[in-house]
Amino acid sequence: MKNFHNKTELSTHISALKTKGNLIGFVPTMGALHHGHLSLVNKGLSENDLIVVSIFVNPTQFDNKEDLVKYPRTLEADIALLKTVSDDKIMVYAPSVEDIYGNQIKSNAFTFDGLEHEMEGAFRNGHFDGVGTIVKRLFEIVKPDSAYFGEKDFQQLQIIKKLVELHHLPVKVMGCPIHRADDGLAMSSRNERLTSEHRTIAPFIYKTLETAKIKFGTKSAKTVTEWVEKQFKKQTLLELEYFIIADIKTLKPVKRKSTQKTYRAFVAVYADDIRLIDNIALN
Repeated sequence: MKNFHNKTELSTHISALKTKGNLIGFVPTMGALHHGHLSLVNKGLSENDLIVVSIFVNPTQFDNKEDLVKYPRTLEADIALLKTVSDDKIMVYAPSVEDIYGNQIKSNAFTFDGLEHEMEGAFRNGHFDGVGTIVKRLFEIVKPDSAYFGEKDFQQLQIIKKLVELHHLPVKVMGCPIHRADDGLAMSSRNERLTSEHRTIAPFIYKTLETAKIKFGTKSAKTVTEWVEKQFKKQTLLELEYFIIADIKTLKPVKRKSTQKTYRAFVAVYADDIRLIDNIALN
């Protein structure tokens, strides 16, 4: 498995591969890899000749400095896990902060037709400027034919599609289904930090989403939202930050259901100081 820490060396290697007609897929990650990431890699390998997996904890998308410090960094274990998928068709790009940002660690300002102001954007100041900055730079370095993102971060997926559209970037953005543990918990690098008590109760998040989906078939969005909020008030180990039912195109909260629109329910929850997000398609 080829490992790169320098963007120039990676770009040169990829250019040589592409001149030979190879299709390059890309899975950007912040490391602490799990089977959810591997599902993206496998999807990418099924559609491309080679895959680049970036492993980079991006400082500009953290609004909470303590969360940045605590974010797990497990490069050797990540590489070992990737080798269980393929040793010769995966390239790892694990740059330093300096390799990405030089001497100025700051994000650029982006607009994404308002998508950036909803949900995560409303609760995490500057988050999507950081996401836009790092993804655009990685696309420019890797120059992939296709890039793969999990639907757990559905808002991020929609924003990256908008980034590609607005900046005319030559990459196809592919959304992949949420990979879940057997008990329903959406796989996340943050799950490793959960206490045993919080890990036991965390599947409550997805179970509540499943019931909300059923209720949405016959109830209004307002009624379903109020029901979810009541369920979390009964669950003292989990603190609900938000539950929102939104139009998947605009990400704006639904006021009145329409059969012409597609909706998704989004949730953000704190388990002690660990923030977990999830979502589910409603129709």
